[in-house]
Amino acid sequence: MKYQNVLDEAFEAMKNAYAPYSNYHVGACVLCKDGRTFKGANIENASYGAANCGERSAIFGAYSYGYRKDDIEAIAIVTDGDRIGAPCGICRQVLSELIHQDTPIILSNGKDTEIKTISELLPMQFNEEDLR
Repeated sequence: MKYQNVLDEAFEAMKNAYAPYSNYHVGACVLCKDGRTFKGANIENASYGAANCGERSAIFGAYSYGYRKDDIEAIAIVTDGDRIGAPCGICRQVLSELIHQDTPIILSNGKDTEIKTISELLPMQFNEEDLR
């Protein structure tokens, strides 16, 4: 698979998930065009609103180092669930602004893998064009 390396790094990141409430572990890895990667894991909190998803952790990491959507080649998001996990609504909204519409989003649970785009995961997006 073309994106096996970023998928492997996402599974590595998932080992760092802190999920004492849901017991649902998520890892993510952003692959930048220069080869640099940024990993993230879901981090839960007893105040659920204070939790952060793995994919937001990873994409925020890339942006924190000055990378932007033009620099991002792909993002992998993995879970240890019985079925492939897709980003939650908040993460879909964040990704709709921070990656290009055709950026590959590799989703896997270790048994099954699919590649989607944010356009497929979040049609009719609300974005910066709506605020003009």
